[in-house]
Amino acid sequence: MGIHDDDIAKVRASADLVALIGEHTDIKRSGRNWMARCPLHGERTPSLSVNAEKGVYYCFGCQRSGDAITFVQEIEKLDFVGAVESLASRYGVQLRYTTQGEGTTRARKRVLLDAVAKAVDFYHQRLLDSPDAGAARGYLRSRGYDRSVVSKYKLGWAPDSWDELAKHLRLNAADLKDSGLGFVNKADRPQDAFRARIMFPIADERGDFTGFGGRILPGQEGPKYKNTIGEAVVYDKSKLLYGLHAHRQGIVKEGEAIICEGYTDVIGFANANILRAVATCGTALTEEHIKLLKRFSANRLVLAFDTDSAGLAAAERVYEWEQQFELDVRVADLPPGVDPDDVAREDPAELARAVREAIPYMRFRMGRALSAGDLSSPEGRARAAERAVDVVSEHPNELVRDPYLEEIAQVCRVDVARLRELASKPRPKPQAQRRGAHQGRPHGRTQQEWADHEVPNAPDEETQSTSPEASLTDSLATAAEDEALRLVIDQPDQAARLHANLFGHSVRQEAFQALRDHGFEGAADHCGPQAADLLRRLAVEGFDADRDDVLAGVARLAGRRTLDGISRGLRSYEAAAEARIEVSRSFTWLKRELEKLDERETRRRAIDELLPWLVSHAEWRAR
Repeated sequence: MGIHDDDIAKVRASADLVALIGEHTDIKRSGRNWMARCPLHGERTPSLSVNAEKGVYYCFGCQRSGDAITFVQEIEKLDFVGAVESLASRYGVQLRYTTQGEGTTRARKRVLLDAVAKAVDFYHQRLLDSPDAGAARGYLRSRGYDRSVVSKYKLGWAPDSWDELAKHLRLNAADLKDSGLGFVNKADRPQDAFRARIMFPIADERGDFTGFGGRILPGQEGPKYKNTIGEAVVYDKSKLLYGLHAHRQGIVKEGEAIICEGYTDVIGFANANILRAVATCGTALTEEHIKLLKRFSANRLVLAFDTDSAGLAAAERVYEWEQQFELDVRVADLPPGVDPDDVAREDPAELARAVREAIPYMRFRMGRALSAGDLSSPEGRARAAERAVDVVSEHPNELVRDPYLEEIAQVCRVDVARLRELASKPRPKPQAQRRGAHQGRPHGRTQQEWADHEVPNAPDEETQSTSPEASLTDSLATAAEDEALRLVIDQPDQAARLHANLFGHSVRQEAFQALRDHGFEGAADHCGPQAADLLRRLAVEGFDADRDDVLAGVARLAGRRTLDGISRGLRSYEAAAEARIEVSRSFTWLKRELEKLDERETRRRAIDELLPWLVSHAEWRAR
């Protein structure tokens, strides 16, 4: 699939890279650039640099680089076309495809998303204005939801009718079913999926509405909550978190996400001015949910629901996630049997305290095992200790287990050595230890991807040497050539004074040629990944050198290489004497001009003389 180059350029020009990255991590200005903790490899100190003017980023920690499209590809796990389409939708750019029929699948997905968005508006307006929604409005007011809350979260009302939404949207049978909004019944008539329910629209992390959670009014028959059917094309509950798009900035700012079970709990936290709560959509917490939250720099998760409920996966999975994703998982210190929404309405300060003083997940589970026992007798203490040891033994890290075993021993008055022996009995290994496919792979890249990825500032293989003198020469040459590329990025008109063959490293030759032919904006699309990464890194590092110093450095390096070549040629030259004399004159002239580069008074004129000659010589050699 292809998208017209002009449209891709429009998307790049429209995208605000600083704002995009700022949705996933805290980003601050640092001089001319912006610095952030890289959300692509989960670091704790800032090493991601962003050049907003050029629209590129480079991470000095993981060496990833790119523009707005690349960032969306990486962070949302999309292909190139998907990333362009995501940004185009966000910034209102109309895309054209290069071949008739391309984009059909994505175009259909957009049709379905548009249908869900129209359903959101239909249900929302119905709740605000329709007489049949009076009971729903009354219930919401009793929960403390005024019109501003209803409007902020686009809450709605599905009328107690068979097909009002279907008639309003006029979808064909396939679109009605695939959008999750309805189906065709046995009488071959369109029928709505939701009836007589308060509707909670569910958006993905990009803000596109993909489905609904519908709550029945108290006293009515039927399940309390009903979600969009799993067969819906645009709705995948294992990858959705209610409230994530609305509260993503709070999650990024605090580095923490609060996970609830109910949609009203999420809104309750927000009403208490705690703007980082999300909820699973009728499913247990999954690894996809964890990955999604990590993309928004959530390094601490606070569970605000009963940890024995269906909302949480097995404990071993939680410990696995803690290790695999470097998470701190805790449990909000809420009163037993009380929903966060209730606490938010009755005592918002208490809700904030419960989150602030959240208990480590292991301590919470161990404490419950101990509190459930009878500690007044030796037999009761022994049973409590066994239950608590069973809980602690689930954790894969011995350094974490041992302090808890000491606490159990103290509370139950049991020898800690006996508890350690009990805990050491073989247990099934957590899934993280059975999975070896991803271990030892830096930041999710394959070995081949890392083999193809250039080490920054590394010379080409043919120029590498084991001698310290050669290594120093290579480093100085690399630095000078990088400075020349920075100059061309900052001052594109200077490219006309240079030539790719004036650069000694093949990657830098490629980078310069792409800059000269396509400008910085198009260079990355016309060179290999090593050259593209190099250009982005240089762009975020910026240019603050003296232009003449940089040009003199390029001339000096290229001139010395040319002198070496002429010298080798003279030693083996078999032409007529006149030709040898002419080449010798060139050698002498070049050497004298190079010496002038070292003097401030003669340097600029030497640059003006040398560069055209060296470029002409390089073009002659290239023929």
